Amino acid sequence: MPVPPSQTGVLMTETGSIQPPFERTVLDSGVRVLTSNMPHTGAVSIQVLFGAGSRYETDELAGSSHLFEHLLFKGTTKRPTPREISETIEGVGGILNAYTDREATGYWCKIALTHYKDGLDVLLDMIRDPLFREEDIEKEKKVVFEEIRASHDSPEATVDMMMDDLLFPSQPLGRDIAGSVESVEAVRTESLQAYLRTQYVASNTIISLAGAVAHDQIVADVAELMDGFHDGEPAPMFPFVDNLKGPSLRLQHRDTEQAHMSIGLHGIAADDDDRYALRLLSTIFGGSMSSRLFEEVREKRGLAYSIHAGPAHYKDAGSFQISAGVDPQRATEAIKVIMEELIKLRDGVTELEFAKSKALTKGRILMGMEESRSVAGSIGSQELLLGEVKSVDDVIAEYDAVEIDQIKAIANRLIDEDKLVLAAVGPFDSEDIFRPLLTF
Repeated sequence: MPVPPSQTGVLMTETGSIQPPFERTVLDSGVRVLTSNMPHTGAVSIQVLFGAGSRYETDELAGSSHLFEHLLFKGTTKRPTPREISETIEGVGGILNAYTDREATGYWCKIALTHYKDGLDVLLDMIRDPLFREEDIEKEKKVVFEEIRASHDSPEATVDMMMDDLLFPSQPLGRDIAGSVESVEAVRTESLQAYLRTQYVASNTIISLAGAVAHDQIVADVAELMDGFHDGEPAPMFPFVDNLKGPSLRLQHRDTEQAHMSIGLHGIAADDDDRYALRLLSTIFGGSMSSRLFEEVREKRGLAYSIHAGPAHYKDAGSFQISAGVDPQRATEAIKVIMEELIKLRDGVTELEFAKSKALTKGRILMGMEESRSVAGSIGSQELLLGEVKSVDDVIAEYDAVEIDQIKAIANRLIDEDKLVLAAVGPFDSEDIFRPLLTF
């Protein structure tokens, strides 16, 4: 049975239009249920989130969260084959999937409103009663091996992995989420079962749903389907260790037609007061086709087809990254331009840039609220990672409250040579041509 009080917020925009309301109820078991009523849509999006991911793993268990996620699709007592699980959703036109990140693991489906209960039943059956057959584990390990190998074959994915390791060396935050072939091979069934008992517990579970279903009905259905779900004390994630001594550089030689590179800096945590200013800064710098980087790197010089910049936020850390693919013969020129543009950010931005960044950012937020999966994902992830859900109205108010001087302040806070890294994949044999460029 649910335990009061519930939290209700009405998401109002500054123009007075109403975004979907959200409601929150905590069951007796500790499971948190968040819903957003969207009466205009004929689809329902359901997400089940856990505080589980690569930041919860020791080196020996690297990749176990991701492998575990795969295994929940292999069968339950009620639906003993993968096909029976997938057909329940896909057979009525729905979508079923999952993801593993550093700080969260999520299982989700999007399904027609008339089949909402089937979608909820499948997801909760998967997390409550996975079979964990030894033959499935060994077979799925081989599937994960191919996923890992595919990532390493991709220059873009390889640069991302190199960047994480450079920014957060020798710690779970910098390790590839999928682990390595060797670490996944070493994971044993007993470890996976222990993971189920510690991380997949009631008080570590968020169920978020967006669609035309009443909150009370959803709470009643979840309470029924989750009756008797075990609880426990979930293991904490490994904390961020600030051990980067920059500037740091890593190259991987590949005979590619294009050089893939990323420049990174330490960022800020998900609850940092400067996060709104940083997003506006990233929009101005590299968040659109009218951004500084797009103009300078692509439009003026033709150095890249695609270039973008943006922040990533974690519970106690963050990053700010610029990524591009360029002609290897012009890689040093591109890096020089990017570094020059970073330095200019220390001087602040114009009033026009500032106003445009606010309009663009707020517009994207509002457009994101049109789709049920985005809404379910937003309320669920906020609850899990921040412990609260901000309404769209609250978030827009935060952006409206940012002053132009805060943009300059966050730029000067982050643009620090000691926290600067460069990763590149391409036909390069020496770091010597790049290292002198990494200076402010």
